[in-house]
Amino acid sequence: MSAGYNDTEDYYSNYGNYSDYDYGDYAPVNSTDVQEFSQVFLAILYSLVFILGFIGNGLVVYVVVKHRNQSNLTDICLFNLALSDLLFVFTLPFYSHYARVGQWTFGDFMCRLVSGSHQTGFFSSIFFMVVMTLDHYMIVMHAHRVACYRTMRAAIILTVLIWMLSLFVSLPDFIFTQEIKEESQKIRCNYPEESKIWERYNLFTTNVLGLVIPLLVMVPTLMSMRTAKKHRIVKLIICIVVAFFLLWTPYNISRFLKFLQEKGKIPRNDTWDKNLRLSVVVTEAFAYTHCCLNPIIYAFVREKFVEIALQLLK
Repeated sequence: MSAGYNDTEDYYSNYGNYSDYDYGDYAPVNSTDVQEFSQVFLAILYSLVFILGFIGNGLVVYVVVKHRNQSNLTDICLFNLALSDLLFVFTLPFYSHYARVGQWTFGDFMCRLVSGSHQTGFFSSIFFMVVMTLDHYMIVMHAHRVACYRTMRAAIILTVLIWMLSLFVSLPDFIFTQEIKEESQKIRCNYPEESKIWERYNLFTTNVLGLVIPLLVMVPTLMSMRTAKKHRIVKLIICIVVAFFLLWTPYNISRFLKFLQEKGKIPRNDTWDKNLRLSVVVTEAFAYTHCCLNPIIYAFVREKFVEIALQLLK
């Protein structure tokens, strides 16, 4: 989260880990309408995403563990994707409360832990999604050539590497975010002034590692599989790429426009500022709903998942 907002913005300017609300001294004072909308909208949507994400991904974890003797590399990827999404959604109640009350109330340790966990869950979810897409591509296009490499040992090694990479990319949030007391006596969870450079790092990794590279990998992969359009796995990859692109691209565009505004490349007036702030709030919240898609993906790949899940719920 970025700092530099004035007292009228501190109700929500740091509710998300990798959001970049650096309003500086030019934020308009008359932002009551955006404030009231954000406090209600974020609290409700984050709560819904938490409930749906927890139940859905929890079912995936349960089913994979229960039938672990029948698991393959695809199941391992989906299992870790579910764990990533669970790690991500567990942070949402904290940010929901943060947005609702306008300040951080959980202490410095939880500030660092929640911030770092949020980032780790975000990146690991995307990385496992890319791996799963590439794995399905190899199954469809080069099944005989890769069969000997799709072993449980390879899956475990790949899993460890992805979690290590996700943790490494997220280290600045664990190390540099902290509880900060404002002059208004309100407390926020953010990078301190001396660590502001990590906000740019945050913006860069979110856009490059979180959107550009995954799309550069998944879209060409999908295009190269166009000769197998009727294959169920191809349909799955289409769903993954389309959903990923639709949910995350608007948020990344909003963040980039906010960055351009901070650099003076686009107007700094009341209308632009209000629209950009509202755009970042809405697009980020909907991007977070992506963590609820894993159970749908798993149900698509494993037809018996729905039957097992319904039995468990009964």
